[in-house]
Order: sequence, then structure tokens, then C-alpha cells
Amino acid sequence: MNNANHNGDPLNGNRPRENYDGYGEISDVCLKRKIRNRWQDLGQKIFVQAAERADDGYTSLKERAEKELSEDDRKDRERYAREACKKWLDVRSFGQVFAFDNKNDDEEKGKGVSVGVRGPVTVQSAMTVLPVNIDSMQITKSVNGKPTKDGSKSPDTMGMKHRVAHSVYVFYGSVNCQLAEKTGFSDEDAKLLHKALITLFENDASSARPDGSMEVKRVYWWKHNCKSGQYSSAQVHRSLSVTAPEDATSWKEYKVEEKPLDGLTPEEYRAVE
Repeated sequence: MNNANHNGDPLNGNRPRENYDGYGEISDVCLKRKIRNRWQDLGQKIFVQAAERADDGYTSLKERAEKELSEDDRKDRERYAREACKKWLDVRSFGQVFAFDNKNDDEEKGKGVSVGVRGPVTVQSAMTVLPVNIDSMQITKSVNGKPTKDGSKSPDTMGMKHRVAHSVYVFYGSVNCQLAEKTGFSDEDAKLLHKALITLFENDASSARPDGSMEVKRVYWWKHNCKSGQYSSAQVHRSLSVTAPEDATSWKEYKVEEKPLDGLTPEEYRAVE
């Protein structure tokens, strides 16, 4: 990432997120939002849609659930969860909690019912390899947001804009086979997840993240030969390390090392340098 605000913290003036040690962070929620957006771009049905990207005419999650799932589905929690997984890719991937009132059932009216789906795909927060330096600049708005009585220009509105000059973020994730069987997450869904990770920042440009400022450099994809996995997820994650000198200012200075695991070789994607 170069000269961008990857994931602003609303509780800290929208400054790029960082932990107490000064390392940059992108929340798992932010990463899953980008994955969902990419799935939408690939023509998949998504339950948790961003308001500005809603493609089905619904204005809330409740409305989407009530209109897309039938009354019969709501009477049986297992059926409700099963039908939701069939309909929406993000539900059978990340899981979802559906909460609604039995407003059409006089005996149960007003009682909350919650249907939970536990998804097989987990994504960790992304952390930078090195501590980040955040640059801040003051900006002004020199136009009238509202008409003034005498037609004069209103006082400039002051604000702040923050960015990280350069950083490399690393995050890990996994797919649980047992949970995938329950939600119906398939090999085709896994391929869509892989594709979304490779193209994570396509159609994601904004004033905080100008087009070309963020890029996926590497994706390592391990596929085990059994449901329980040849190695634990922690062992697999530890087999990959990314290091750099403290004064690194470009991707070429970073070193990616993969520790071989007997019988488990990852599929590797590399961006064109």
C-alpha cells in the first residue's frame, strides 16, 4: 500500500488503524466487506450488502431476509438456515445471525427468534510487517454547503486527512471442512473466494484509497488431503513469514519465506512486478 488510508478508525478521527505497538491494522470486518463486494462483482448473491451497492432493491437485512425467505422457512430453524445458505454465498461462507419477530403468529407475537449459521470461512485481521508512520494534512472546504442570507461565502470548513506513505499488510484465513459440509460451502465457492482474494482491491477506489494505491502482491493457498488437515492452521500460518529491514520503503525490499511442509505445497499467486 502506498499513500492511502486502508481502514480508518472512526473513534480516532478516521486515522488509519494501528495497535499500541504502532503496527498498522485492517480489521477482519473490513476484509470480509471487500470480499463480499468482489463476490457481488462476480455475480453472486450476497446477504450483507453495503447500502450503496445494494443490487436487489432491499434497504435492510431484515427486509431482505423476510422477502427472500418464506414464512414456512421461519417455522423451522434448520430449514431456515439451510435455505439461507443455499441463497447467499456470504452466509454459507462467513455465517450469519438472523433475528426476527414472529409478528404473524399471534401466540408467539413479539417473541424474538434467532437463527444462527456458523460459517466455515474465517479471516484474521491484517497486520503490517513494520510499524507505520501516519502522515496527516489539514484540508478545507471552500464552497457553501447551504445558501447564505446575503449570498456571501461561508467560512471554510476545516478537516483532516490521514494516510500511510508505505506499508505491507499480511493476513491469514482458513476454511473448515466440517462446517463447510453443514452450510454447503463447495469447491466452486472456494474458487470464488480464491479469486476474490487475488482481486481484493478491484473496484475499491475512494478518495482515501486512490486507484492503484493498494495491491495484492502474494496469495498462498494450501489444500489439505483430508478433512481434518495434515497440519493445524497455526502450523500452516507459521510456515510463511514476511520480513523487511526497518527502513524499507518498497515491496522489493521485503522477503517472503515459505517453510516446506511435508506433503503440503501451496498454490501461489504473484502479482506482476
